[in-house]
Amino acid sequence: MSTITRRNFLDLTTRGLLGLAGLLGLAGMIRFLSYEPDPPPPKQFDIGPASNYPPESHTVVADIPAVIISTQSGVTALSLVCPHLGCTVEVKPTGFACPCHGSRFDLEGNVTKSPANSPLQPLRVEQNADGNLIVYKE
Repeated sequence: MSTITRRNFLDLTTRGLLGLAGLLGLAGMIRFLSYEPDPPPPKQFDIGPASNYPPESHTVVADIPAVIISTQSGVTALSLVCPHLGCTVEVKPTGFACPCHGSRFDLEGNVTKSPANSPLQPLRVEQNADGNLIVYKE
């Protein structure tokens, strides 16, 4: 029976730890390369028939986030994402207010109080063949 010397033991331990580190690194690399990102968010939203939005109404659709504005001349939509830093603005009786930094917008989405310096983004609204309204986020 041969005895293991201290040098052989340290050599064997070092090689074992290096091999283990290599295997863990390889497993991490495989996991990194096989990463599947989340699917991109949708760019169009079916919000139902136009009859759901009576004239002179403002309807918030939280999934987009947007407000659907129905007037006698048609239906429009405004994004509820603040152009300053991307917070979701809140609907107020006189317009919209950003809870993060205090920007204010009128009912048409125009800036009435900074720090935002551009209006709320208008969104394209179309009616499909079934009569449903489709809101497009560009």
